[in-house]
Amino acid sequence: MAAAAAAAARGVPTRSEVLSLFRSLLRTARQFSDYNIREYTKRRTIDGFRLNRTLSDPDSITSAFSDGKAQLEVAKRQSIIYSLYAPKVKSIMDLKS
Repeated sequence: MAAAAAAAARGVPTRSEVLSLFRSLLRTARQFSDYNIREYTKRRTIDGFRLNRTLSDPDSITSAFSDGKAQLEVAKRQSIIYSLYAPKVKSIMDLKS
């Protein structure tokens, strides 16, 4: 319990905060109308979290979390921009059979 209090004092994100960031990134990825961008964002999110799964240093965890939050903001802005200039024709991957 003392370790959790010390981690909170240093600003290390909790497991629930990290999972919330992960879900937010995946939700934002679903907002892209273009199939390729949507899948790239989803794949990049999953790969990034897998890569950082083994981090144990509080400073590197905090740094990775802040990078993830910055990427979330970029993805949100890009999804808005992409929705303004959405292609007129759907991708073959988006068409239902």
